[in-house]
Amino acid sequence: MAEEDRLRAVVTLAQAMAATHTPRESWSAAAQGARRALAGSFAALSVWERERSRLRVLVNAGERAPGEEEFPEDEAYPVHQFPEITEFLHERWAGGGEPDAWVETAEGPAPGDAGDGGYCHQRVAALRRRGRGSCVVAPIVLHGRAWGELYVARPVGAPVFDRADADFATVLAAVVAAGIAQTERLEEARRLAFTDALTGLANRRAVDARLDEAVELHRADGTVVSLVVCDLNGLKRVNDTLGHAVGDRLLERFGSVLSLCGAMLPGALAARLGGDEFCLVSVGPTADDVVRVADELCVRAAELEPGDGVACGVASTGDPIGQVRSARRLFRLADAAQYRAKAAQAAKPVVAGREGPDDPVVRLADAPVPPPPSPERRRFRR
Repeated sequence: MAEEDRLRAVVTLAQAMAATHTPRESWSAAAQGARRALAGSFAALSVWERERSRLRVLVNAGERAPGEEEFPEDEAYPVHQFPEITEFLHERWAGGGEPDAWVETAEGPAPGDAGDGGYCHQRVAALRRRGRGSCVVAPIVLHGRAWGELYVARPVGAPVFDRADADFATVLAAVVAAGIAQTERLEEARRLAFTDALTGLANRRAVDARLDEAVELHRADGTVVSLVVCDLNGLKRVNDTLGHAVGDRLLERFGSVLSLCGAMLPGALAARLGGDEFCLVSVGPTADDVVRVADELCVRAAELEPGDGVACGVASTGDPIGQVRSARRLFRLADAAQYRAKAAQAAKPVVAGREGPDDPVVRLADAPVPPPPSPERRRFRR
């Protein structure tokens, strides 16, 4: 490949990875870009999981052999099968060496043969088994540490990779490392943007996004969407008498309880809306299932010390609450139910739409002007 073509391939790979938005997109762009740049028929990107002593495949791109999945769930190889993983992904760099790529061919030594380079045996066997003639393996370094490897193969009969290809693969691996680093930074920024710093639960921004999607799904095919809103009772008293550190601990403990109960509803989102307010967003389970979980939540919250339990409101499209065309209305209904639970000091959740045609919670939610909030209560959202 001419120098100009290689430079163009490097730029194309970098641009493709920069345009991705998720880890999977980034992995796929890396593998496909390297495969094209090296005129390979197949490419894979793998990560070195030190804690499990294995190399786990993230993506297989190009002409896959039988049994190879694009994004495999459990394709991994123990380090002891590939000693070069530890040699190239640790020892050489620790001694100041460079992460150079290397080439292997299906003509290498057969499994069990004696001689140097015994670590090639497993890869040679894999090449033969999958009908590939040669491969180039390029270690990937991220933040100064071994991260994984880039693997590109050609079929039997195609030109075998040479030293120049290995050198070029080393350059491509460096580009891939930069792209992965960018993706990780974006993922971390995204995680922080949608996570409550104190409890580790989702935050209001994440709830809004999930509810908007869920309501659209409900409008399209009738999927049941439910919202449980909770107000942790007595937080102000705890903060004023025992200190904010104790109050924060109470919030964290309730967050754990909410997460535990949310796990009873497949796919539910547990979130802290802010202050002493939390919620669960459920998409799919029936209204009765959600109410049962809300009951359990109230029981467990009542056992938390030094709190005073929770005021809990539930609104579900599976109950007779009228049309729900926006997340805003579902929020108002759950808020109204929770407001009523707080006013009545109810030990169980109040559920919108379950008190007949003239349900007071539905009337309260749909009233033009909401009633004044209690001292520990902010006004209806939005």
